[in-house]
Amino acid sequence: MCAICGCSGEHDHNNGHEHVHGDGTRHSHGDHHHHHDHAHQVVDLETRILAKNDASAERNRAWFAERAILALNLVSAPGAGKTTLLERTIRDLKGELPISVLEGDQATALDGDRIRAAGAPAVQINTGTGCHLDADMVARGLAELQPAPRSLVLIENVGNLVCPALFDLGERTKAAILSVTEGDDKPLKYPHMFAAAQLMIVNKIDLLAHVDFNVERAVAHARAVNPAIEVLWLSARSGKGLAAWYDWLRRAAGRAGDNRMASGA
Repeated sequence: MCAICGCSGEHDHNNGHEHVHGDGTRHSHGDHHHHHDHAHQVVDLETRILAKNDASAERNRAWFAERAILALNLVSAPGAGKTTLLERTIRDLKGELPISVLEGDQATALDGDRIRAAGAPAVQINTGTGCHLDADMVARGLAELQPAPRSLVLIENVGNLVCPALFDLGERTKAAILSVTEGDDKPLKYPHMFAAAQLMIVNKIDLLAHVDFNVERAVAHARAVNPAIEVLWLSARSGKGLAAWYDWLRRAAGRAGDNRMASGA
């Protein structure tokens, strides 16, 4: 299995000599070296891919820092409410905090259209068969988006709780959005994502009365894999808890500006 995208290729496991036992069970001889070499090739490829991505991410991070831009990487499973939260945030903070969006999806421009309709510039990045954004995609998107200095760039990643955990985009914060409709065990089932995130947003709390989800248990599970993770709970649809989210954004944006001044930029 590939640690980069979770896919596994089909290999011919019977290239070697096949031995059939009397009970009908089978095993092959002569293919061990093939698999050993293949494993080394896969690990080497993964290492090179991640190293290249990390170098691009550092360039993105420096680009954001020079402009005092707060960049957030929003990650979640499909349907957790990322786009709805972005729409509400854009509308509510219009005129206070300049916001632009890099919108990641495998296909269609539907979410990018929604973001623009809410009032923010957006660049749609379609990954095709890819299951995550990478730092080079973000760099190309930024060249087109051209966000203003001292603004907020929200990167909506492809809906996926596995692969985006591995890829640094150069963001200040990775925010994992967990919908109450998904179950409170998700931080334990997808520990790498919640370990990589600095913030967990529990969304759709207006539905708590209708689902089997315990907020305290979800928070405990998240902190079991990441003791330092911050947690907010809200409903992007009803508006409950959004004030705390907006306060968090204001503080984070202020820190981005302070860091730029401290560096003498």
